[in-house]
Amino acid sequence: MKYFKKSLGQNFLIDKNITKKIINLLILKNKHIVEIGPGNGALTDEIIKKSPKSLIIVEKDLNLSEKLKIKYTGNKFIKIYNNDILKLDIEKIINKNSIIIGNLPYNISSQILVKFLKFNIWPPKFKDMIFMFQKELGEKIIGQFSSPQYGRLSIFSSYRLSVINKFLVSPNCFIPKPKVVSMVIHFKPKSIAENFKIKNINNLEKITHFFFSNKRKMINKNIRKLFENKKIKNISGLEGNLRPSEIRPEIYYKITEIYEKS
Repeated sequence: MKYFKKSLGQNFLIDKNITKKIINLLILKNKHIVEIGPGNGALTDEIIKKSPKSLIIVEKDLNLSEKLKIKYTGNKFIKIYNNDILKLDIEKIINKNSIIIGNLPYNISSQILVKFLKFNIWPPKFKDMIFMFQKELGEKIIGQFSSPQYGRLSIFSSYRLSVINKFLVSPNCFIPKPKVVSMVIHFKPKSIAENFKIKNINNLEKITHFFFSNKRKMINKNIRKLFENKKIKNISGLEGNLRPSEIRPEIYYKITEIYEKS
């Protein structure tokens, strides 16, 4: 009998067609791979078949981690960490040009994405990232300006990542079966974030949170809490009668630049 921990958001991928579809998004042979939340190793098995140069596995569940260590005994290129990905210094341990892959727990998937977005060194040591999210969250991550899904997360994500590919995954592909459809997204880090010079990515997070905490209200009062009128006028395309969702991402990047200089 299999046991699943709801507290860890465990939904194990069992559809081999989907595992192969994920793995075939990239060439993995002789590459450094990092897998987050492998569960029983469905994706891991497919990764190994592609002969990677190294494979780092991060699994929080102690029981699963021990089973994976037994399952992959003898594979010297595999290193398994029984750690919480949100607490592990993953930026320090991954190899240059790594590929990050993860069927992420729904309950912390946005936090995991933000962790990778907030790497101290950018461009980062990973060159591709393939994550599976709940569809609703995935749409918020890739939401384009003026779409209903556009918001803080898409502004933050698009500053540092480009979306290369995406596809949906049915609940029938998992055990236990989730109540929602999933979305696989293939990202690639941007080397230079559209020529904007934000010194600290945390400030972009702070600015977007500041505005979207009152997302239904016009920004005229909030923007004056940050800047003098003179500085506001220097931000092209910024009007006081706009609401946060009506402001383009590049304006948020410019606001963050000015905020850092204030």
